[in-house]
Amino acid sequence: MSEKLPIYEIENDIIQILRREKRLILSAPTGSGKSTQVPQMLLRHGLAGEGQIVVLQPRRLAARMLASRVAQEFGCRLGGVVGYQIRFENVTSSQTRIRFVTEGILLRQIISDPFLKGVSAILFDEFHERHLYGDITLARALDLQEKARPDLILAVMSATIDSDQLEKYLHPCATLSSVGRTFPVVINNADQPAYLDSRPVWDQAAGAFSDYVRSGGEGDVLIFMPGGYEISQTLEAVRQTSESKGFVLLPLHGELSPEDQDKAVNRYSQRKVVVATNVAETSLTIDGVRLVIDSGLARISRYDPHRGINTLFVEKISQASADQRAGRAGRTAPGACHRLWTSKEHQERKAQELPEIKRLDLSEVVLTLKAAGINDLKNFRWLDAPTDRSLADAEELLLDLGALQNQAVDGEDSGTVSVISELGLKMLQFPLHPRYSRLMLAGQENNCVYQAALMAALTQGRDLLLRNVDRHTEDLRADLFGEKETSDFWILMRAWEYAAKNQYRIEACRKLGIHALTARQVTPLLETFLQIARKEGMNTDPVEVPDEVLQKCILTAFSDRVARRVDQGTLRCDLVHRRQGVLARESTVRHSNLIVVAELREVEGRDKTANLILSLATEISSEWLRELYPSDFKTELELQYDSSARRVYADEKIIFRGLPVLSKRKEPPPLDGAAKLLAEEVLAGRLILTGWNHAVDQWILRLNLLAKACPDLGLSPLGPAEKREVIEQLCHGAFSYKDIKDKPVQPVIKGWLNAEQQFLLDKHVPERISLTNGKTPKVIYPDDGNAPYISLRIQELYGVDETVKVAKGRIAVVVHILAPNMRPIQITKDLESFWREQYPKARQELQRKYPRHEWR
Repeated sequence: MSEKLPIYEIENDIIQILRREKRLILSAPTGSGKSTQVPQMLLRHGLAGEGQIVVLQPRRLAARMLASRVAQEFGCRLGGVVGYQIRFENVTSSQTRIRFVTEGILLRQIISDPFLKGVSAILFDEFHERHLYGDITLARALDLQEKARPDLILAVMSATIDSDQLEKYLHPCATLSSVGRTFPVVINNADQPAYLDSRPVWDQAAGAFSDYVRSGGEGDVLIFMPGGYEISQTLEAVRQTSESKGFVLLPLHGELSPEDQDKAVNRYSQRKVVVATNVAETSLTIDGVRLVIDSGLARISRYDPHRGINTLFVEKISQASADQRAGRAGRTAPGACHRLWTSKEHQERKAQELPEIKRLDLSEVVLTLKAAGINDLKNFRWLDAPTDRSLADAEELLLDLGALQNQAVDGEDSGTVSVISELGLKMLQFPLHPRYSRLMLAGQENNCVYQAALMAALTQGRDLLLRNVDRHTEDLRADLFGEKETSDFWILMRAWEYAAKNQYRIEACRKLGIHALTARQVTPLLETFLQIARKEGMNTDPVEVPDEVLQKCILTAFSDRVARRVDQGTLRCDLVHRRQGVLARESTVRHSNLIVVAELREVEGRDKTANLILSLATEISSEWLRELYPSDFKTELELQYDSSARRVYADEKIIFRGLPVLSKRKEPPPLDGAAKLLAEEVLAGRLILTGWNHAVDQWILRLNLLAKACPDLGLSPLGPAEKREVIEQLCHGAFSYKDIKDKPVQPVIKGWLNAEQQFLLDKHVPERISLTNGKTPKVIYPDDGNAPYISLRIQELYGVDETVKVAKGRIAVVVHILAPNMRPIQITKDLESFWREQYPKARQELQRKYPRHEWR
């Protein structure tokens, strides 16, 4: 059967190229046999010598199932000549020659054995998915081949691949393509955009299934959904259709047991419907599929550098992924693909998904690279370089955990570089995220390794406790596991112990909303972690320790996720690094003020906004933070103006990594700061000073006019900044409006000038000006930039015919000439012209209206 697979048409080319050049890019369509047959070709033709052929797979499910298929073709038991190794599971032996592994496994092997003794060939399968560790492992393998292992065979394989980019990266290398013998697949799209269809996506899929069966469609059906919840809903929706009678309905996703995963790919006498996540998109071949129904959705992890977390949202897949999915229907016969979106919507989708290196948390891979001695990450041999921000965030976390330490650099580029610490090297012994590796080591430091391993095991798979259970289940949980606790971990640990005592029976677990399969999977994980710990010389015996010790261990692993409740009335929290989130409703530490959270998840709300949910919370104290991280504290004084009390208050805040963890009132507030806040209120017009009158405003206008007109006098104007300075001086020593309301203003304002400058001000821009007829009218200095003016009745101007001037004669004063009724009859700077030209015309009329007044 395998000999008929399309990949065998280019078998000789594959072997000749790899004998000669050692590097190959192999493009072969889905179902051509590359994943299962190429490693067998290399072994059969002796290219591996006595060494091992390692096949890297992006997904654990694919690694296990492909190994099982190849072992079956070899006629040997799994773990013999053919085996697999994934995180927490190693099914290999000393006889294993073909080893399917997930990418992180091989990278760790390269670090522990830089020369990869015993490995003859590495095949990077489904490389188009661009998983994080695949990229990194390829870079390290290329370095190894170039510097120490020229005999090492490297092949990059995929159905869809960017050959141009890879050819440049792998140069020199050869490229081969297999046309394959896939059958045609007819693509059908939805008639209307997805947003116009009010039905849930699973009901849409069930409708497409019914239409296909009613129209006489043959063969099995593969439906793609984004996650386990959608899969269960789809299976139920299909089960409710009359057309499903006689079909076997099966789920397929990574959280299922191996037995349940195998059921989805087994052959049956009946037709089947498999509802899968994107694990069925590549690598795995499900024989007999004639129809693919594609939701066009997947749960895609992305790193959010602003919050320092990986988000997991349901997103639209790319065009390339859609093509991969459609191809599953043309494996053994002509098929069809029904997409639940329109052709127009398809054209608007991204051509390819972003590589993981550009969208995931890099802390684990950064620690791995640092362990390999690669400290200059920016100049690493990236296929696609990550952002500087994501690298910086990863290093910051590892520094917080103590996995890295700063080391001085000599030379022209003096400064510091982060290098792996002894603690970091120990953390690498655990195949876990650095946070949980640090938790294990904290367990060793506090003689509670068993509890640390259990907490780590409880968090590696899906949630142990179901969310949004009914009130009856909540009450049962509270009775058995506790209601008000100092950590959500205690609830998980008790729930798992309950499930274990009840032998993981579904009925017993369902009663308390426990996911039975997840609980069962904890046990082998726990044993794996304990085995590693024992190998590292740790005491793994269960030892009773106070809760406080475990709480400190959790804090050690998650110190960058310390949070403080904003108030007791809501679940809103502030986190370190100035982030905000909401404590999960089901948390048992809702009564706690200061917490540390092990899980942050970003959930998309109904209004499409993102909410940061904080779960697996543990109560902590600020004293523990002081004890563990004394250098990460600083004290800040925060001043605030209370508008209701009209007073300035000061709070002394203890800040841990940007998060205020303690606050106390400080009396009296600092004088300078209080003065600034009060001055701000005065300038905004919210506080009125009784002493700030028209005379004060006129004095400032006089000064600014003279400073501008006569710069030779050297006077400093009172602009907005200077005015603020003077008002702050006025407010200095005060803390409330009461202290400044009736404070004398003029002495402070006039203090801006010395006695000599005040004399010049009064001389050149006086409050009152002396006219030639002996009158001394008050001069008004406008605030709109216009010239100063005086206002006099016409009789008061008799004998004055010269232009009135100020500022050393540089500015003419405007004269408002008033009639006896105090209304202006003329506004002018030129009195001489007025008396000569305008007055004779106006006198007769004025004299008639006001006969009792003197008219010259």
